[in-house]
Amino acid sequence: MQNILFTAGIVTPVFLIIALGFILKKLKIISDNFVAVTSKFVFNVSLPALIFFNISEIDLSSTLNIKEIIFICVVIIATYLIIWIISKYFIKDGKNLGVFIQGSFRGNFAIVGFAVIDSLYGNISLGKASLILAFILPLYNILAVVALTVPIMEEKAINLKSTFIEILTNPLVLAVVFALPFSYYKIMLPPVIIKSGNYLSSIALPLALIGIGANLNVKEIKKASTFAFASSGVKLILLPIIATFLAYEFGFIGQELGIIFILFACPTAIVSFIMADAMGGNSKLAGNIVLITTLGSIFTITIGLYLLKAFGLI
Repeated sequence: MQNILFTAGIVTPVFLIIALGFILKKLKIISDNFVAVTSKFVFNVSLPALIFFNISEIDLSSTLNIKEIIFICVVIIATYLIIWIISKYFIKDGKNLGVFIQGSFRGNFAIVGFAVIDSLYGNISLGKASLILAFILPLYNILAVVALTVPIMEEKAINLKSTFIEILTNPLVLAVVFALPFSYYKIMLPPVIIKSGNYLSSIALPLALIGIGANLNVKEIKKASTFAFASSGVKLILLPIIATFLAYEFGFIGQELGIIFILFACPTAIVSFIMADAMGGNSKLAGNIVLITTLGSIFTITIGLYLLKAFGLI
């Protein structure tokens, strides 16, 4: 019973905020324009502030775990390739194949993952999560571009130079880059800056979670295809099981194992829909995958954390 209450206390607050966003949208208290504006604000201002101040205040020498980061990146690339190799035998349409692959591997770690980690380990753990994000964010973008481009063979859909610049100028990546010198050289920021930054940081995750809830359209589940459910199953069940098992076998335990599980158990990132739509993929399929994984992760993350806690692994 204690493990059940422990797990519920971690996951429930995160998804209650998502549910609040859904309800507020239904009641027309918030609009599509509100969601669009706040999402842009979170991505460009509030979330980078959260990442910057968390990294700038940590002891880099004791927080940066190269072994864990290498493990995560290798697993992402390996599972990405396996998903592609297997799925191409069942999905012949390139527009569906690229979206299926992206939906199966790309998680919403920056929002849902951070929220769950904060609830599980506290705000101090977000510094470590931010360092991991700095490595996987460019990797996610590169792999997603390849997956959405190669299957439909539309060379004009991708401009390598602009894609590279977009990755380098991503606000979340820049936040990490600017924060590292402060952490490494232990540069103390003025209290007034820290307090202002904390105000910005504190609204990042709640606003982002409300935006996710507001974008949910439960009616779309009835129209979801077999591909959407299959991709969601890979993302929510197979990927976290495989990654967590391998992580345990490689000696990761406690907070390290918990973060790895959460990273791979996160629902598919909303940006996958935006990329699919912009690059000629099946955007409807992408949207259905985001919807199914977001709702499904309520149960899969809860069950996963419960089991890990019950076996004393986190």
